[in-house]
Amino acid sequence: MPFVTTTDGLEIFYKDWGAQDAQPIVFHHGWPLSADDWDAQMLFFLHAGFRVVAHDRRGHGRSTQTGDGHDMDHYAADAAAVMQKLDLRNAVHIGHSTGGGEALHYTVNHGQPQGRVAKLVMIGAVPPLMLKTDANPGGLPIEVFDGFRAALAANRAQFFRDVPSGPFYGFNRPGATPSEGVIQNWWRQGMMGGTKAHYDGIKAFSETDFTEDLKAVTVPTLVMHGDDDQIVPIADSATLSAKLVKGATLKVYPGFGHGMCTVNADVVNPDLLAFIRG
Repeated sequence: MPFVTTTDGLEIFYKDWGAQDAQPIVFHHGWPLSADDWDAQMLFFLHAGFRVVAHDRRGHGRSTQTGDGHDMDHYAADAAAVMQKLDLRNAVHIGHSTGGGEALHYTVNHGQPQGRVAKLVMIGAVPPLMLKTDANPGGLPIEVFDGFRAALAANRAQFFRDVPSGPFYGFNRPGATPSEGVIQNWWRQGMMGGTKAHYDGIKAFSETDFTEDLKAVTVPTLVMHGDDDQIVPIADSATLSAKLVKGATLKVYPGFGHGMCTVNADVVNPDLLAFIRG
């Protein structure tokens, strides 16, 4: 299995499919999932002639279940280790949810300085800041994230069943048709990772302020978000991010929820392709 070793000795699992000389697309997954959450995108873009790469964040999926380093600086550095091993250049980086923050932080701190990133896409992403503060009054109160931590600590397996069967994909909305396979696959990916990584990751995705990162982006950027996202509400995320990134394009999807890359891949994938080729 392909792994890269980080500077602090962890093994980061990655997938690398497609012709080595094709333009690479790198996918950054959300919490608490793995590279497998990008199945619908990786096959689509592989068949479209791209080289597709995705890794499991530290503590997630098949990567080392370490108890340390569950913060955006380490997440971005781990991604950089994969990019350096594969020597990926002119890459399009696509991040969903927590992965949107990771892709952004990587781009600004590792990708742009080395000329490795061609374009950036953030989908249902957590920037600029999820937590409600005096400077961010539209954010979610700390009690929401404390509730996540309490539910995870009490019964992670049940919590990881409740999230995908309810708000993540919008399966709790009237008229929705839940997919048992999608729900079970979310649960499978979550339970592959370490509970310490998932617990600490809540702080990483909710309390990291990406404002300065957003202002520092220089590559073409697409911000995609569903207006019925119950996990990362659009008003305090995509709407603000698109204003902070110079020249960014904001694309809003009416009625789409947080997990739109999976349940609405037929719409999302062609839009991504148009941006990448544009």
